[in-house]
Amino acid sequence: MAQAEKETVMSAAMQPEQSVFRFSVRDDKVGIITIDVPGEKVNTLKAEFVEQFLIMFEKAQQVSSLKGLVIVSGKADTFIAGADISMIAHCQSQEEATALAEKGQKLFAQIASYPLPIVAAIHGACLGGGLELALACHTRICSLDEKTRLGLPEVQLGLLPGSGGTQRLPRLIGVSAALDIILTGRQLKAKQAQRLGVVDDAVPLDILLDVAVQYVKKGIVKRKPLAWSQRILASALGRPLLFQMVHKKTREKTRGHYPAPEKIINVIRAGLEKGSEKGFQLEARAFGELAMTQESEALRSLFFASTTLKNETGSSEPPAEIRHVGILGGGLMGGGIANVTVTRGNLPARIKDINERGINQALKYTWDLLSKRVKQRRLQSSERSRQMSLLTGTTDYSGFKQADIVVEAVFEDLVLKRKMVAEIEENTKPETIFASNTSSLPIHKIAEAATRPAQVIGLHYFSPVDKMPLVEVIPHEGTSEKTIATTVALAKKQGKTAIVVGDKAGFYVNRILTPYINEAGYCLLEGEPVEHIDNALLNFGFPIGPINLLDEVGIDVGTKIIPVLVEELGSRFAAPEILAAILQDDRKGRKNGRGFYLYTSRKKSKEVDASIYSLLKIKPAIKMLPADIAQRCVMLMLNEAVRCLDEGIIRSPRDGDIGAVFGIGFPPFLGGPFRYIDKFGSDKVVEILRRLETQYGERFTPCEGLIRMAEQKKKFHV
Repeated sequence: MAQAEKETVMSAAMQPEQSVFRFSVRDDKVGIITIDVPGEKVNTLKAEFVEQFLIMFEKAQQVSSLKGLVIVSGKADTFIAGADISMIAHCQSQEEATALAEKGQKLFAQIASYPLPIVAAIHGACLGGGLELALACHTRICSLDEKTRLGLPEVQLGLLPGSGGTQRLPRLIGVSAALDIILTGRQLKAKQAQRLGVVDDAVPLDILLDVAVQYVKKGIVKRKPLAWSQRILASALGRPLLFQMVHKKTREKTRGHYPAPEKIINVIRAGLEKGSEKGFQLEARAFGELAMTQESEALRSLFFASTTLKNETGSSEPPAEIRHVGILGGGLMGGGIANVTVTRGNLPARIKDINERGINQALKYTWDLLSKRVKQRRLQSSERSRQMSLLTGTTDYSGFKQADIVVEAVFEDLVLKRKMVAEIEENTKPETIFASNTSSLPIHKIAEAATRPAQVIGLHYFSPVDKMPLVEVIPHEGTSEKTIATTVALAKKQGKTAIVVGDKAGFYVNRILTPYINEAGYCLLEGEPVEHIDNALLNFGFPIGPINLLDEVGIDVGTKIIPVLVEELGSRFAAPEILAAILQDDRKGRKNGRGFYLYTSRKKSKEVDASIYSLLKIKPAIKMLPADIAQRCVMLMLNEAVRCLDEGIIRSPRDGDIGAVFGIGFPPFLGGPFRYIDKFGSDKVVEILRRLETQYGERFTPCEGLIRMAEQKKKFHV
């Protein structure tokens, strides 16, 4: 950050060794507090930093004629990424967690009540406790840089902002806008934050400090009152209706599984009705209560697991540099892979398809997504043009010589994929990696005809590619460590969470998903209505019911893997006969408008296609409790997940949890299959499976690994 005037830095004797904060005073008597956590890539807040910050305040008070303070970050691209979440894990009681929140509140209260203006100069991530600190400042200025993001994502960890965020944000921008930000945990770009009033100004990075200093010199400026519409919503007249609507919408979304949103709503309302002092007290108490819940513990475990995965290469070797990516196939998957490669990975991507139509389809896919962001004012049209310039297409292999990795996304046909391997080896450089986006075909079979099998690997994306966060990286026995590391690196550049899984039928995600969906089919055959089955799993916590999911994925696509699983792994994967009858009736789901649900109705809620029952020769009637349906489907998933761990398909319970939550929407508040088994008890899981085995057959036979864990009274996560 440019600064014209010289700084007079406090003497070394007054600077605590390894202090997180540095204090300096400019010639124009504006103090600069720089936050820079030693040895860390980003700034995070810890309880022990409070005393250091107070020392900075004492130093500032000793400076005569000081005009005010600017708080900046010493990190290149981060202001403050939030509070250190590991602090919560160390809390043994609700009281300890409440005290943690109160400590943050006390510090930020001192910032808010400081007699001189304090301006936060924000560049990079300003999240959670970082934004709460900024909200306590008198003014906030942020850079217009793409890396600048502001938000309060605590709800995603089963928590609420505990250092004043629930009280300051509604008073700053209005209650309805604040509820939206806090309940969703969404992150704002600079211009969005400025429009909403979260920041007072957004300026180019190179003048950020200069502008912040100018705001200090203006003094503490009285804020304009909120818009009349926001004042009405916060008034005694508007509050009941607003909070009634928010409660209703929240319950529909969470189905009662997540306690944090309800507490957020209640604490914000209490602050408006009883005053901010009472609001702060209730906020700290609610933070303490939430920190001790199983839901927050599970969500935090997923956060730590995904963070750890981001720092792993999945291999014993470093990755090769990736400069260019080739993509085979311009269909839905190929277009999606191309999109994340250029828009998130910022890498040139060249698509090959058999005709111009496929190429144009793939290009249009990215253009449409970028144009939507431009329309929403989330992207400049010039940036759309720049990103589109990274994407090119061809009907031959021209331009593929420079590809470091080629991702194949053609039809699920072994002969075709082997042909693609041969053509890529012929038309690319010797180091090029061939990554197959297959959901069912064994990678070693694809690699059999390769002259460079060490550079053949699986890279399984989930649809839609731009939304689903997971990829499975599937090496076969002959895949080199360098190939694994480079493929994982590509996935990370594309914004994906990658797990390395074994080369066996179904890999991991589809292998645990198939028996789950099959069992929903068996329940349907027994006469349970479609919507009753789907609602049972929605109530359990899945984002979409299993039958609805089959419609969305495509009944033909969803069932293609079943014969592969049966052939390699046995009859427990056999699908109910209904699927054959449904496919013969040309029902593929949403994509051809014919499935289990109707796709012609304009109603908001989905309607079941009643003709499905006559086709299957069943009379629908609710006989089973929703909990019993969910139990049948979920227990099979848990059993198969443990089998995958035993067979080395997944490398750890952590990877199994991440794969299930990020890949198929296993309820995040349960932490994943393995954390759920730990919580539920492996002995109880075995007991239920034994009972279901007696009722419904050997597909419910508990696997050896699960029996062993039950007998030894062990847990998957220590």
